[in-house]
Amino acid sequence: MAEEDNLVSVDYEVFGKVQGVFFRKYTQAEGKKLGLVGWVQNTDRGTVQGQLQGPKSKVRHMQEWLETKGSPKSHIERANFNNEKAILKLDYSDFQIVK
Repeated sequence: MAEEDNLVSVDYEVFGKVQGVFFRKYTQAEGKKLGLVGWVQNTDRGTVQGQLQGPKSKVRHMQEWLETKGSPKSHIERANFNNEKAILKLDYSDFQIVK
């Protein structure tokens, strides 16, 4: 397996105007489009957080999307990524919006 196809898991938190602008819905749609699994939810701090899992190259694409694009009405200040690790299998079967 090529390195960019290795499975990885990474946690994320996105700061800015990311609540009330369909950010979770767009994040779920983008994740599914890329074939990633994981979850996304709003926080009490006004941020959006979650976890991505999938092939490293697809996760990188999603990280860039979370940092620079987001939903059409969102305004992203920054995105933090941490706890990245290689995984042998996916922990989720799809990409969920957590309430």
